[in-house]
Amino acid sequence: MFQETITPEEIEPLELAAFPGPIHVISQPGDELDYAIAHLGAQRLIGFDTETKPVFQPHQPRPHTALLQLSSESEAFLFRLHDLGLPQEIADIMADPHITKIGAAVGEDIHGLQHYCKFEPHRFMDLQSFGERYGIKEKSVRKMAAIILGRKVSKAQQCSNWEADPLSDAQQLYAATDAWICVMMYKALLDSPCL
Repeated sequence: MFQETITPEEIEPLELAAFPGPIHVISQPGDELDYAIAHLGAQRLIGFDTETKPVFQPHQPRPHTALLQLSSESEAFLFRLHDLGLPQEIADIMADPHITKIGAAVGEDIHGLQHYCKFEPHRFMDLQSFGERYGIKEKSVRKMAAIILGRKVSKAQQCSNWEADPLSDAQQLYAATDAWICVMMYKALLDSPCL
């Protein structure tokens, strides 16, 4: 059984979770994009997240999604959408009914991607609602990871500039971890009895 909620004080002493594998930053067509499509297309479970440049002034228009993160258990791919757009092959993965894409609050992320390329999303798993089956009331990735995996996720880069060129190593690790941790949480939940 999982606890329903968790406090920042309970999260603080936990071991930091960080994506352990190679991180690929892709901003143009070519061999690395082809590799990403082949690798992701062969998966059954993919962690999913997006990042958008934050806006700190009121009444400013929200920027378009800057980064799409897709991760298997072993490799993470960060797609720089302002440079690359959303290639049709990646949109096809978003629409593939045989690949489960796992994230948190996925509806808003999908909507942001539709600006670049229209696709019919299939087989998205939202951990916020899935976690409710296990009695988890928390909705943030940080709190869910602490409850489900007993690990903390750093949010230090959350409000950084996701349109920066290049992305810092810290931004890359943050973005990769956010997608990858969703796969790890989903697998842990599947191995646990639900309510």
